[in-house]
Amino acid sequence: MGFEQLAGLRDRLRAEKEQAKAAGEKRRKPKATPQEKPREQDPALEAIWRLQRHFPLAFPVNPAPKVPLKEGILKDAEQHLAQLGITSEQLKLGVAAWCRGARYWASMVENAPRLDLNGQAVGSVTAAQALHAKQQASRQRSQERRNREKLKNRTPATAETTSDTTTAQSSD
Repeated sequence: MGFEQLAGLRDRLRAEKEQAKAAGEKRRKPKATPQEKPREQDPALEAIWRLQRHFPLAFPVNPAPKVPLKEGILKDAEQHLAQLGITSEQLKLGVAAWCRGARYWASMVENAPRLDLNGQAVGSVTAAQALHAKQQASRQRSQERRNREKLKNRTPATAETTSDTTTAQSSD
C-alpha cells in the first residue's frame, strides 16, 4: 500500500469518526460483571471472608489487630454453617488459616481476653499459650529468614547447571 492510499484510508476513517460523533453513536464494549466471571478462590480465604462478614468483632478486617479467639470457637461456628454458606471443611481451613500467622500470634499475650463469635470476652490467654504463640512467631520468622537466604545464595552457575541438565534430558 502506497503513501497516497494510506492517506486516503486515514481521511476516510476520520470522516467516519466525525459522522459517528455527529450521530451521537458511542462504541463501547460492555464491561463484564463479576457474576459473569466466576472466580476460583482458596476455600480458606472464602471462609475467612464470610466469617469477617458475619462476625466482625471476632474476625476483624485488616488493618485492625486480630483478637484471641475462644477455645472451641470452631464448634460454635459450625452451628452457623448454613448462615455462612460454607462447608465444615472450609470452616476448618478458614479458622486454621486465621489462627496461624504473625498478626494472630501477636494478639496472644498473657491475660488478653479471648472472644466468642459475638465479640464477648469468654476467657483469657494463659501464660503457656502466650509463650507458645511467641515461639511460633519466632519459628516462622526464622523459617522466612532461611528461605530468603536460600534465594539470595542461589548462584547463576547453579541455575545454569539446572537448565543445562533439563536441556540435556529434553534433547534425549
